[in-house]
Amino acid sequence: MVARRIWNALLTGISMVQLGYAQIPASSPDAPHYETVSNVTSPLSIGYIIFPGFTPLDVFGPLELLFQLSGTIPLTLSTISFTTGPVGARSPRPFTQYPSPTPFDPIHVLNPQIIATHTFATAPPLDVIIVPGGTGDFVLDNANDTSIEHFLASRFEAAQYVLSVCVGATTLARAGLLSGRRATTNKRAWAWATHPRHGENITWVPNARWVEDGKVWTSSGVAAGIDMMWAFIGHLWGEEVANRTVNGVEYTPHADKRWDAFAVVHDVPGADRNKSLTDCVRPAGW
Repeated sequence: MVARRIWNALLTGISMVQLGYAQIPASSPDAPHYETVSNVTSPLSIGYIIFPGFTPLDVFGPLELLFQLSGTIPLTLSTISFTTGPVGARSPRPFTQYPSPTPFDPIHVLNPQIIATHTFATAPPLDVIIVPGGTGDFVLDNANDTSIEHFLASRFEAAQYVLSVCVGATTLARAGLLSGRRATTNKRAWAWATHPRHGENITWVPNARWVEDGKVWTSSGVAAGIDMMWAFIGHLWGEEVANRTVNGVEYTPHADKRWDAFAVVHDVPGADRNKSLTDCVRPAGW
């Protein structure tokens, strides 16, 4: 019996290392303290907003870090959309994106899918809400569909944090959640995403990789969501936990939240052209 317990423990340790989970002993000084938004007996409830035409990395990039973290820290995940079941990353129909009036037909775009576990009407209480972007945002904007915005507005007060990736910030703006706040968004889609018709009294920060303003966190485009999630994990559970998580997946985060070189690449108004475009990343903690 003792030998079997030792063998099972060895198997567990090996599998966790091989899979890259950020496993931290409870007795370690680096053990996470997550009473900030949860407690030991109550898992942190995370809700991802999903819609047809979501950008895969907006979802799966930050989610990979949460997946790794969940090997040690209790988390729950709800994926929330218009209906339950498969939701594709390909936009369901042609769309236009300001300032171009020419429709884009996504018929040949790949269509990876994710399963929505809840609808906006059935979603459970959520501690953290994450809003990705994607070409589906343009479809919803063209159709003046504000279902997601209504859901976010209704859940904002109860949520501990609301995070957006890429043009998900525009959804937050349309929901009225960025009024009086600082925020950033996708640099390539900057003109559309920051258009005043989406929301007023917002201080858009052109050079930021991500922005923290109270309970609202917003990131720049696509891959920047991973950098923001690294920082968010550090905010909740400490730098050592965050670094161990990204090093476990062999990802080098962009550590300077105030600087995004893609502001220059995509010619965003207000971009700082005096900063280095090459000295951006290194392994966390090194």
